[in-house]
Amino acid sequence: MRLIVGRIGRPHGIRGEMIVGVRTDEPDLRFVAGAVLDVERTLPGPGRTEEGAVGDGQLTVAAARWHSGQLLVAFAGITDRTAAGELTGSWLSVDSSQLPESSDPDEFRDHELIGLSVRTSAGEAVGVVADVLHHGQDLLVVRQEGDQDGGKAGEYLVPFVKAIVPEIDVSAGVLVIDPPPGLLNPAQAE
Repeated sequence: MRLIVGRIGRPHGIRGEMIVGVRTDEPDLRFVAGAVLDVERTLPGPGRTEEGAVGDGQLTVAAARWHSGQLLVAFAGITDRTAAGELTGSWLSVDSSQLPESSDPDEFRDHELIGLSVRTSAGEAVGVVADVLHHGQDLLVVRQEGDQDGGKAGEYLVPFVKAIVPEIDVSAGVLVIDPPPGLLNPAQAE
């Protein structure tokens, strides 16, 4: 699975440095000198990649530094402002298999959660994790198929907190929730 780690912005200076909009929690690990990143002119994904588009391929980080709160990155082979400008708007990504395992048992990456089957602590099937949203509160988007206990088919936003999501077994492909009344069926709200 491809994980977006940044988006190339405008060039900075005349030597090929670029401002990169960071899309990762670990920019100092992803943009270390020698790191190889995939680059695509359009957002990576099925049906969204333009074959042969300018800039598609891989780039190797030559240097990275923070300047006025922005990440400036120089890539090997990009030595002037014109070449850097041609990459503006490109997406930078890595393969999830390249990421090291987390040592924290309560830390999960989005790609580990997406696709897990969701069931209640009582064993009732709810659906599948379709996405993870990061707003003020992390939310799991659970896609439900069919009718369940009077509820409608569709999507539910489940707060990703230990009280509501007490168990996650990535290897078994299961996420257990203990939903408060009304979370899955508004008619049951207190």
